Amino acid sequence: MVHAPEITDYVKSRAKAMDEVSDQIDEVNLLKLKQSAKQHIENEVGYDGESKFDSEKDKSGFRQYENACDRVKNFYAEQHTKQTLEYNLRIRKEFRETVRARMGVWEALELLNTLVDESDPDTSVPQIVHALQAAEAARKDGKPEWMQLTCLIHDLGKLLCFFGADGQWDVVGDTFVVGCKYVDEIIYGPESFKQNPDYYDEKLQTDLGIYEEHCGLENVMISFGHDEYLYHICKTQSNLPKEGLWMIRYHSFYPWHRAGSNAYRHLMVEEDEQALKAVRAFNPYDLYSKSDAPPNVDELKVYYQGLIKKYFPEEIEW
Repeated sequence: MVHAPEITDYVKSRAKAMDEVSDQIDEVNLLKLKQSAKQHIENEVGYDGESKFDSEKDKSGFRQYENACDRVKNFYAEQHTKQTLEYNLRIRKEFRETVRARMGVWEALELLNTLVDESDPDTSVPQIVHALQAAEAARKDGKPEWMQLTCLIHDLGKLLCFFGADGQWDVVGDTFVVGCKYVDEIIYGPESFKQNPDYYDEKLQTDLGIYEEHCGLENVMISFGHDEYLYHICKTQSNLPKEGLWMIRYHSFYPWHRAGSNAYRHLMVEEDEQALKAVRAFNPYDLYSKSDAPPNVDELKVYYQGLIKKYFPEEIEW
């Protein structure tokens, strides 16, 4: 069994392109968040207390939508074409039946960091730096240890680059429910799915599609990518609480959790309201921590390895 996949120049070049697009997608989401109503979250030191680390930041300093527009549009044109119901059924079956590597969480972080280490510093930071920035921001705000760890690992699913991802469209980007009508809240709207065969399937293009009303988001298929991949790994191989699992699975599910959205409420159950609260509490640590000063990896390594040991076995299957 492979412990550390070979890092070829080809894989590095694909990872660099993916990382740049991922950053530009985040820029678009930052702008959309600025345009949305401010979230009202309970102001207490709990996982869902208001974030304080970013309170003095000028969020307008992040690059604007137009700077990322063309590349992001091209990315979503491909994603919305290829994320079919058939693909999502097939890829889930493949990942259930295959173990691609065995390694610990910190080893996986270092591997992912090597993968994107040569990315342009003007457009991205190494993945381990972003991971630690997010975790340290949560730590600074007094969030519980499980949430600090969730912030640290939330993008580890990008290891899909090593494991046969077809491109960028099946790793990064905003996610959405497949198997039912494309909602208006999806970036670029339902019209952007016209090259997807599901768009013309009348059975799929109803509010419920293949699902039952209030079946619960746990029982729907969300477009496959790094969120869904890591969620299923952590669900079966970690002791993270359900709030941490929700933060991982739904952090790119912007059509659902963006402020003011009513998307997919007909599929939700009561527990999904708590999931929505959790992912909205997590969101600032993912997006706004990227502008912080780079952390000292060596100084923080022992602390976070300690957290990893509390919630994960020494080695997990990827």
